[in-house]
Amino acid sequence: MTSSRHFRRALVATAAAAVLALTACSADTTADTSSTVDEGSLPTLTAGKLTIATGEPAYAPWMVDNDPTNGEGFEAAVAYALADELGFTADDVVWVRSSFDSAIAPGPKDWDLNLQQFSITEDRKQAVDFSSPYYTTTQAIIATESSAAADATTLDDLKDVVVGVASGSTSYTIAAEALGDDLSVFNSNEDGVLALTSGQIDAFVIDLPSAFYLANVEIDGGVILGQFESSAGGDEFAFVLPKNSELTSAVSEALDALAADGTLQAIQDEWLSAAVDVPVLK
Repeated sequence: MTSSRHFRRALVATAAAAVLALTACSADTTADTSSTVDEGSLPTLTAGKLTIATGEPAYAPWMVDNDPTNGEGFEAAVAYALADELGFTADDVVWVRSSFDSAIAPGPKDWDLNLQQFSITEDRKQAVDFSSPYYTTTQAIIATESSAAADATTLDDLKDVVVGVASGSTSYTIAAEALGDDLSVFNSNEDGVLALTSGQIDAFVIDLPSAFYLANVEIDGGVILGQFESSAGGDEFAFVLPKNSELTSAVSEALDALAADGTLQAIQDEWLSAAVDVPVLK
């Protein structure tokens, strides 16, 4: 983890200015004003703690063994790097669970931050805040070696097979853009993967990192057929925060710093199989 750069200073700038104004009235005008603010000054749900939510269950490569506290997996590692950048120790991080839909719905939350592959969209911004992105992905399509889609190498090949996708997802948007809207739609990725492995559909669209995991670990004879081009330039994942959270700016600044110093890329290289080459379907 990187050393803390104390982005909390930005959140308490007004208070710091007030303190300076008061001390200016004293006889000592040379007082040191460079001391840092401890993490208790951040307006978190619980003073001195950073409460982070994720899904139940949480899958690799995002979390390992459904245990975010071990810091293993891409999103767990990002969360702890962010906490450190904000000035929290690993012991200061409190994990809770939430559903995907409840996290992006309007209303109060019982967490400071939530991460479970949330794509930034304008519609969701009406109900919640988003941080700067911590990862930009593409959408991929998976199949089994025995399915009718196993030999597909082009978008035209996929138009002759049954392709599944989760409803309301970026995967659906990209798949519909490339293949049309004659898709088999499921309530969740889990439902779609079950349909694939049981032979109800021939292929399934999901984000590329999840495709790596499913094809190599979860699905017997799983194969990645390729990835889609995206007119949007990729699916940006970000932390979700409650609407108008006082933490949003600090979290975004911390993530920007982790991107600038190479920390996010190093975590990505470790957990998201960056070396694997997946063809773009044309």
